[in-house]
Amino acid sequence: MNIIGDAASAIKAVWGDLTTPKEPTVYGGGGGGGGGFEMSPEELKTVIGLWEDELKKVSEDGMKIADILAELMPPGQDDASSSYVNSGVDSLLALQKQNDSMKVYIEGYIAKLEVARSKTMATDAANTLRTT
Repeated sequence: MNIIGDAASAIKAVWGDLTTPKEPTVYGGGGGGGGGFEMSPEELKTVIGLWEDELKKVSEDGMKIADILAELMPPGQDDASSSYVNSGVDSLLALQKQNDSMKVYIEGYIAKLEVARSKTMATDAANTLRTT
C-alpha cells in the first residue's frame, strides 16, 4: 500500500492537475471612478456560462469527495489504522462543507448575474424604443 501515492491520486481526482495555472479572462468595460462597471447582455451571458461551468466542476468535486468518503476504510483493525481513517474523514468532511458552501455561493452569484442580465436587456430595449 502506497499511502502517499493514494493520497496524491485522491487529491488529483478531486482538484485535477494543479500544476498548470490558467490565465483568467476579464469581461466588461472597466474605466475606474465610481466603483462600477458595465457589461453587455452578451458579455453577461458569457460570464454566466463560465460560472455555470464552475458550478458543474464544484458539483462534480462534491460527488468525488462523497465517493472517497464512502470508500475510506481502515487498512487494519488496530487503533492506529482507525485513527488514521478518522482523521481523513474529518478532513474530507471539512472539504465537503467548503464544497457545499462554494456551490451555494456560485448559485447565488449566477442568480444575481441573471437579474443583472435581465435588467440590462430591459434597459437596452427601452433605450432602443426611445431612439426609434
